[in-house]
Amino acid sequence: MNIALIAHDSKKELMTQFCIAYCGVLSKHKLCATGTTGKLVAEATGLEIEKYLSGSQGGAQQIGSRIACDEIDLLLVFRDPHPKPGEPNEANLLRLCDVHNIPVATNIATAEALIHSLERGDLDWRDIVNPKQ
Repeated sequence: MNIALIAHDSKKELMTQFCIAYCGVLSKHKLCATGTTGKLVAEATGLEIEKYLSGSQGGAQQIGSRIACDEIDLLLVFRDPHPKPGEPNEANLLRLCDVHNIPVATNIATAEALIHSLERGDLDWRDIVNPKQ
C-alpha cells in the first residue's frame, strides 16, 4: 500500500512518535511525505520515505496530485485545529480523498484505527470500492 504522511508543525512530533510506535507495520508499505515531516520521521525510524517539498512550498499539492492519479492508498494528515499562517490548507486533500475513496486520518485516534486495520489485513479498500467481478 502507498501511504502518505503530512503533519502541521505542532503535530510533527506526534507524527514522529506515531511512526516510531508503528514502524513494523509501516515498514511493509511504501511511504511518502511532505519534506520536513518525511525528514523527521525517516531520521527517527530509519524508514525509507519518498520526500516531497515542504507543505508550505507545495508538498501537500504534490501528494494531492498522487491521490488524484490513484497512487496513494491511505493518507495520514495530523493537523492542528488552529493552523499557523502559511501551513497548507488540507481541504483540497480531504476532498480528493472523498472523490477517490482514499481512507484518511486527521488525528492520532483515527490513524491508530486505520493502522490496526491495515496490520490485521481486515480491509482492502480498493477491493471494497471496486469489487472484482
